[in-house]
Amino acid sequence: MPINEAQQLANLLQTHAQEIGKVVDYDPQQDRLFPFNFTASNKTLKQKTVADTAAFSAWVKQTLQQNHCRYGIGGYFENRTLYSRSAHFNTSSDEPRRLHLGIDIWAEAGTPLYSPLEGKVHSFRDNNHFGDYGPTIILEYFFYGIKFYALFGHLNRESLKGLYPGKTIQQNQKLAEFGTEAENGNWPPHLHFQLMFDLEGNEGDYPGVCKLSDREKYQPNIPDPNFILRF
Repeated sequence: MPINEAQQLANLLQTHAQEIGKVVDYDPQQDRLFPFNFTASNKTLKQKTVADTAAFSAWVKQTLQQNHCRYGIGGYFENRTLYSRSAHFNTSSDEPRRLHLGIDIWAEAGTPLYSPLEGKVHSFRDNNHFGDYGPTIILEYFFYGIKFYALFGHLNRESLKGLYPGKTIQQNQKLAEFGTEAENGNWPPHLHFQLMFDLEGNEGDYPGVCKLSDREKYQPNIPDPNFILRF
């Protein structure tokens, strides 16, 4: 895969920014974004809080409220300590998966999300394991000659109803809603949004976290989602 493919897509998305729709109902004139930091440098978030789903959700909600923010944001290639809460991120080697590959948008359960471009359903699945994505949708896009995919994870189960591979999704069409902790993989309500050029044979799933030592392997395949989000 050409290493400049991500830059080529970034240039196209910037050049044609006016043709990109929304992922969430974000109004830059009114809404504030809180930049969450889930690395070891954040001493205000304790591991015992992260390990308790209810306490973690309360912490996220309180942080957003105290900062008068509708959404929290962050995570692209962030080396996160919070994944120690789940064995899902352990590997057969001594090095666990801790490097986050997408961008998370933190908000209340039931928050609607949309397709920023016209595309089609590639695949979907309920990845129903502790710490996993929960309900997940992958859309396929074709933008000025470049094919890429977008993964939307941590949805509610209602979002998977009526889907089938190849189904057309219009730009700005409501696609899904943020799931509750009980259905989204036991996380505080949020959206995991990730772009990929090659799904490597995956359907309804693709790694959203990798080992730090695998950064160079994944980075050419995972362009920055903020070229679409424009946060």
